[in-house]
Amino acid sequence: MIKIKYFKEITFVYAIFISLFHFGINIWGGISDLWFNSAHFALLASLGFLTYEAGKNENEVSILNILFAVLSLGTFIYMMAFEESLYAVANGQMRTSDLIVAAMTIGLAIEMVRKSTGYIIPGIIIFCIAYLLFLGQHIDGIFAFAGMNHERFLYRMFYTSEGLFGPIATISSTYVFMFILFAAFLLKSGAGDFIVDVANAVAGKYTGGTGHVAVISSAMMGTISGSAVANTVSTGSITIPMMQKAGFKSKFAAAVEAAASTGGQIMPPIMGAGAFIMAQMTHIPFVTIISVSILPAILYFASIAFYINIHAKEHNVQGEKSDVKILPILREGFHFIIPLSTLVGLLIYGFTPTYSAGIAILAIVFSSYLTKNKRMGIKEILGAFALGAQNMVVTGVLLIAVGIIVGIINISGIGITFSQLIMEWSGNSLLLAIVLIAIASLILGMGLPVTASYVVLSVLSAPALVGLMLSPEMAALVNAGIQIPEVTMYLLSAHLIIFWLSQDSNLTPPVCLAAFAAAAIAKTPPMATGLTAWKVGKGMYIIPLLFAFTPLINGTWLERFEVFGFALMGIMAFSIVMEGYWDKKMNILERVMFAVAAVLLLTPDSAFNMETYLGTIQNTHVVGFIIFAVSMVLHKMLSKEANFYARAN
Repeated sequence: MIKIKYFKEITFVYAIFISLFHFGINIWGGISDLWFNSAHFALLASLGFLTYEAGKNENEVSILNILFAVLSLGTFIYMMAFEESLYAVANGQMRTSDLIVAAMTIGLAIEMVRKSTGYIIPGIIIFCIAYLLFLGQHIDGIFAFAGMNHERFLYRMFYTSEGLFGPIATISSTYVFMFILFAAFLLKSGAGDFIVDVANAVAGKYTGGTGHVAVISSAMMGTISGSAVANTVSTGSITIPMMQKAGFKSKFAAAVEAAASTGGQIMPPIMGAGAFIMAQMTHIPFVTIISVSILPAILYFASIAFYINIHAKEHNVQGEKSDVKILPILREGFHFIIPLSTLVGLLIYGFTPTYSAGIAILAIVFSSYLTKNKRMGIKEILGAFALGAQNMVVTGVLLIAVGIIVGIINISGIGITFSQLIMEWSGNSLLLAIVLIAIASLILGMGLPVTASYVVLSVLSAPALVGLMLSPEMAALVNAGIQIPEVTMYLLSAHLIIFWLSQDSNLTPPVCLAAFAAAAIAKTPPMATGLTAWKVGKGMYIIPLLFAFTPLINGTWLERFEVFGFALMGIMAFSIVMEGYWDKKMNILERVMFAVAAVLLLTPDSAFNMETYLGTIQNTHVVGFIIFAVSMVLHKMLSKEANFYARAN
């Protein structure tokens, strides 16, 4: 380690420069995608090498890390100076220096990912490279691959859109960077405190109110932060102690926060980075993706709220007696609504997400001057620019490195092979295919963050899902090359299924990072907390089934609201069955009745070969509603009777 005077200040200024560079290019343009993406990598990787694994003193840094930072910047300089190599390669004249720089860039990307995330993802990347270069030649069967010489591999990974600086890097340098920067400005302007205060004023006084505060604040914060773990740490440090103080068991409090924070990435209008990546991969407008995601997101957070309500009743957890009023809070923080409204309005009007985010960032600054206590001065603005770049290091370098995996999947054709395997193993059963994808998602999630897991899994399995959702007649038309508008919504349904299932690695043991982060705050056993979070977040598995088997995504709005309304009751019934409690502990017969109601409310007529007589309303839903209503009335009657005898004795 060597000491550098004012090193912390130097990296702070450097981070500001990185954000300003990205902000300027995304708003005004000026360089090619290849140059921009390589600059994106060079700047973020160099910042990462300078700030990760630093010494105990904030002004210490290792010589090796400085060398890696300089080499990272050198990759972009080489790209600018020798881009004509791209044309020479076409004639088979790739120079030695081209090979060295391309190999060095891949090595630097892998090393930066190792520093920031550990050994698992670099191990996957190295295995994929080995498979493409020589390992595939020694594998028999459908996964055999003839191999590729190293010159061709390095060229395609460095100079073309198939590798490091391809579509995934473009998503990172544009959509993802701008919205992480937008989130940084919101956080620096005090939006985090405002969100928690609003949630507390709205829900704090009701039964289990502090738990509902966690749900509301995490839903609002998570869509901004884009990270379940960051959401857990930021809001959980406030809400978990609140829940513990109110009377919730520590393990349950941590599980609620983890489940709610995970849901932040499926909550419009921003949905973390997922919606932008999905828009790029499917060529479906961003506005379409967020509009169809609103009802499912509400269902997910409602499912957590039901668990909280049941748990609060069972353990007699009351709301907080507080004089906090919503109107004064809104008056103090109304200016936060302006940038969010600006963002959504520009997106709906048709502006690009990057331009909309840029204008929304300016709106944050200008609207802050409408208040007395939340004004953003030069210090706060520069701090937000620095925070945006710092928060982007891990995500940006990771997405660029994942571009290697995606490129190898496409080059080797293993994506098509994997899709064929899903079709074969599932026996053309859509339900079984979703189960297989959920298992694959869980395995991938042990090593990959959710965004990277979604990217890889969508490349591998989305085609199979779309094929299984299409009717035979529609599939025949598609195979014949005929364009069908309805197929677009089936494609969106498939990607949303995969995207939702990719979130489960935050909640599902043995690796559940959001639950582990919440456990650290609550001081509870990590694995036990993870199991409870998995139970509380069950909606993450149930709701994707609605995407596949109901018109929640690809139907008319009337059909979507019909599915939504009955599904809301179905998820409530499911929660009651899981807990075995509502107003009192339930007997076996009551739980069976609620279980039947849950299945019918969440299942379309086609699952039971029933003929629909009620227009858009499903017969199964009507029958399920009747059973649910009867079960609830009987339970209320039994509960009153039990309370009467309890008072009498």
